[in-house]
Amino acid sequence: MSECLDKSRPPANHNRPLTFEDLARLLGLAVLIFLCISLATTLKPALLLSAVSFLVAMVVNPVIVRLERRGLKRGLAVLLVGLFSLALIVLAFWLLIPPFLDQLQALVQAAPDTWKRIYGQIGVWIDRYPTFKSVISDRQNDMFNAAQAQVGGVARFLLRSTLGVFGSLFGAVFGLMLGIFALSDPLPIVNAYQKLVPERHRKPARRVLVRMMRAVSAWARGVLINGAATGISTGVLLSLVHVQPALVFGVLAFLGEFVPMVGSIIAAIPALFVAASMGATTFALALLVILFVQQVESNLLIPFVMGKQMNLHPVTILFFTLAMGSLFGLAGAILVVPTAALIKVVIGEFYLRPQEIDEEELARESQQIIEGRLDSEKDF
Repeated sequence: MSECLDKSRPPANHNRPLTFEDLARLLGLAVLIFLCISLATTLKPALLLSAVSFLVAMVVNPVIVRLERRGLKRGLAVLLVGLFSLALIVLAFWLLIPPFLDQLQALVQAAPDTWKRIYGQIGVWIDRYPTFKSVISDRQNDMFNAAQAQVGGVARFLLRSTLGVFGSLFGAVFGLMLGIFALSDPLPIVNAYQKLVPERHRKPARRVLVRMMRAVSAWARGVLINGAATGISTGVLLSLVHVQPALVFGVLAFLGEFVPMVGSIIAAIPALFVAASMGATTFALALLVILFVQQVESNLLIPFVMGKQMNLHPVTILFFTLAMGSLFGLAGAILVVPTAALIKVVIGEFYLRPQEIDEEELARESQQIIEGRLDSEKDF
């Protein structure tokens, strides 16, 4: 009977004009999106803390599952992983943080002298090309004062950032507790997630969660491995070309991996700044070191470590970097890749997959669009 009713139902007219009901639905959707953005902006600290906590829980959960399969209780597995992570953090603070802070302080204090040397290098270059001398000579003092002001601004920014890190420890404790509770007993959270999803969408919703967990694990593994390899190689190679402090530049290269694409570029600026004060040859060697490390990372490490789990186009990553950075600051920029992956998975499961799109045919048509042609000119 239901099949007969379905056959007798008139086919949907996809070319019909928009009705008042369609406009009302679009307006309601726009209002809902606006309210969600306003609520997210208001609850930004809590949302960021919860997002980071659940992100860490997704990353650590596969390790907990492996330990469970070996016969350990979940609570004991969480405790062992927590103690191991705490030991690594304490070891890092004990071995790396004191020399890093000493070298960072020396770098900030030497910044005015570094700029003077760069200024001297620029002066030598200007003397070789007298045409530029008359243009720049009248503004030399203004350039020097502006550069010193920028150096002072960087120093104040580093100080505020350091104080902000210590001020965030209170929130980090709550985030740690949230992650521990989520890992210790995740079953009610997953059950609640499935109950909130309508029955007809429950299967793709399960796929979304599983694919997201795999993608986040691949991202975290890639960031840590690529960051460690990039930081160590950058520090060692810069020390070989006598650009110091190499430890600071290596740590900055490691931290830059957490902000996709633009992070590594920004992290390389201090090293190039110091290298520029040491002459054109040293600057060229430092630039070659940074370009070499980034090329090895992008062409070898990222495909090998992450595989196809995080297959995101650079345009997508840059857009989300700007959007998340504008909305949530540095923490949002760090969460760019997981957010973009989540949106890609949701769109793929709930919108693209039901359409059963022919990927090869679509790729062929897309290539025709790029080349500015069609199968038939009558389509114009």
